[in-house]
Amino acid sequence: MPGPLYRDPWAAREAWRKSPIFSNRAMFRNMFPGFGIAVVAFTAYVIYDDYIAPKPAHGHGEAHH
Repeated sequence: MPGPLYRDPWAAREAWRKSPIFSNRAMFRNMFPGFGIAVVAFTAYVIYDDYIAPKPAHGHGEAHH
């Protein structure tokens, strides 16, 4: 006997929906593939620009009015 009579004939066609590849977490993770690298690169740039890079002298020794 192939199986119970109440078996869903469309179950094989709907099985892909339960695959972990199509879960909400996986879909969100794959939505922005380079986002994590971009956040790390931008953070490194801001730290370098604010704390490490030499600051230019403003006004060449003149006082502001």
